[in-house]
Amino acid sequence: MKTRITITDVAAHAKVSKSTVSQYLNKRFDFMGEQTKDRIEQSIRVLGYQPNAVARSLKQKSTSSIGVIVANILHAFSTQVIRAIEDYCNEYNFHIIVCNADDDPIKEKKYIEMLLAKQVDGMIIFPTAGNVELYQQLVESNYPLVFLDRTVEEVKVPVIQLDNQKASALAVGHFIEKGYERIGIITTSLSLGVSPRIERINGFKKAMTEQNLPVKEEYIKSLEVEDIQQGLMEMMALDEPPEALIASNDFILMELLKYIKAHSIKVPDDLAIIGIDDVSFASVYNPALTTIAQPTFDMGKRAAEIIIEKIQTKEDIPVNVYRHNPVLKNRDSC
Repeated sequence: MKTRITITDVAAHAKVSKSTVSQYLNKRFDFMGEQTKDRIEQSIRVLGYQPNAVARSLKQKSTSSIGVIVANILHAFSTQVIRAIEDYCNEYNFHIIVCNADDDPIKEKKYIEMLLAKQVDGMIIFPTAGNVELYQQLVESNYPLVFLDRTVEEVKVPVIQLDNQKASALAVGHFIEKGYERIGIITTSLSLGVSPRIERINGFKKAMTEQNLPVKEEYIKSLEVEDIQQGLMEMMALDEPPEALIASNDFILMELLKYIKAHSIKVPDDLAIIGIDDVSFASVYNPALTTIAQPTFDMGKRAAEIIIEKIQTKEDIPVNVYRHNPVLKNRDSC
């Protein structure tokens, strides 16, 4: 494991005191010579020193604020969960600061450091999984932290998450009850290792195997959003295309509906569909869309309960993954 470079290492390399390095990092240059500043700057660059934002944010009193960093605020799931968090926090006189990371680890890191600078009392993060060292700093500092929607294996914090494998199994089971056998699934890209996407594909494969149906790799696609239309075209051009598709989130469902409209596909006669995430228009779309709903308000409330309890009691939070059950909304698209 890579040893973390500390302020002590920088001071030794630059041949100055730790307090001088601290003054440099806090931009207090009033009595600092140019040569000293240059040596410290060079040492930071040579050693690759990263200031510990957690340590620099230590404070004495509560700000009654909680940071919420979502992976992508455009997901219906995100906005619903945020509303639940806000409702619960308001009851306890906490306010929230919402940040949108766009699934970008660099952007997420900047937001974590900004929230620490604002001295928020804790954070609820939908993690990109790209800032493991920073997450670990928070954990080691006993900073109140909860992950929502996603797990990061190396980081031991409470996680609020859907039972994603069960969600896929519900969809597969419902398709089979309706007489479909050629079943496929589409998720957004797995390149970042986002746990719900992986779990939904694994749940799909397991459910198909348990039902003694073949798992065809050509019926399973994980794509960037801009590639979904091409991926659907390739899948539907197969000699035996799928009869039924699971859209693993609301983004995928929207792209699937665009494809269906553009190619005059009849649902469910030509293609049956189930979406994971109960989008607001599901019941009014024609035909009404069968979905797997996440209990978003329960999940948001659970995250807020845990973070506020930690802030108020200062006690360790049990490191559990709190799995919430999906619910099948049976409508007309399959």
